[in-house]
Amino acid sequence: MRRLEILIISMLGLGACEFELSEPVSSQVGWELVWFDEFDGTDLDRTKWLPEQSCWGGGNNERQCYTDRPANIFVADGLLHLRGQKEEFTGPLMPPELASNGDRPRQQQYTSGKIRSKGLASWKYGKIEVRAKVPAGQGLWPAVWMMPEDPVYGSWPLSGEIDILETVNIGAFCDECPDSDIENRTVSAIHFGGSPPNNDVVDQKTPFASGGLPSDDFVIYGVEWGEGLIKFFINGDEHLRVGPEDWFTTSELASGNPNAPFDKPFYLMANLAVGGKWPEESNELGLDEGSVPADFLIDWIRVYQCAEDRETGRACMQ
Repeated sequence: MRRLEILIISMLGLGACEFELSEPVSSQVGWELVWFDEFDGTDLDRTKWLPEQSCWGGGNNERQCYTDRPANIFVADGLLHLRGQKEEFTGPLMPPELASNGDRPRQQQYTSGKIRSKGLASWKYGKIEVRAKVPAGQGLWPAVWMMPEDPVYGSWPLSGEIDILETVNIGAFCDECPDSDIENRTVSAIHFGGSPPNNDVVDQKTPFASGGLPSDDFVIYGVEWGEGLIKFFINGDEHLRVGPEDWFTTSELASGNPNAPFDKPFYLMANLAVGGKWPEESNELGLDEGSVPADFLIDWIRVYQCAEDRETGRACMQ
């Protein structure tokens, strides 16, 4: 993989000179790089990420245990691999922040990988871009998403959730996909509202622009998030825009604040779920065991903030 951006400067009478930048640069003027991982080397950078270890299924009846093993999370050839595979595994039921005293173990029939920047890095407003290649297969559910570092407004979803990228069942039969009978859509979403079942969501399912599958090649997924505005992108094209008129929280702490709950620092996550309510109730239904082993590949993740307006981020947004 090409690891560094190359800047070519033409100089009068001297031809072209090449300079390798030590950091990637944003494609849009005004955004300043504040954090990134190019996934070089051979080890996960644990100053930026910690793997989640849990078998609870994320509240979605997912079938995997997330583990902290090279079998499920590894860096090679300039890529992060989050690998889902079929194997019997017993691990902790809940992640540490949700575990209670005497948290019991759970056995699952699949394993996979999930990394989080929780406790290491979080941001209030900014631009996040991810270059990734999602896996195809009925029952596979890769995602890059954000959750509040401190759930000020209450437990999920009162404090919000931002989903930059999700796909389910790529390549499976789809009877509701426009202009195609094959699932090829990318989903971006926000979750908010009251405690279940009074939670709500705004999402957008966008077919892959080339007419192929997002699993065919690497794609750049992004979000721009500022005070009172969140925009989602696929390869630079906006496909979802939401504002305070679209979201709410029932938290009493948000009274009179239209930007709540999306006005606090959020951290990043990336994972590959195997099975779960959403994929198994969609497309060809269930989980095709032939979908695994499968890798969710991430080339890089970059976080920018608005250099002139870190307080709201809006000076860098259209």
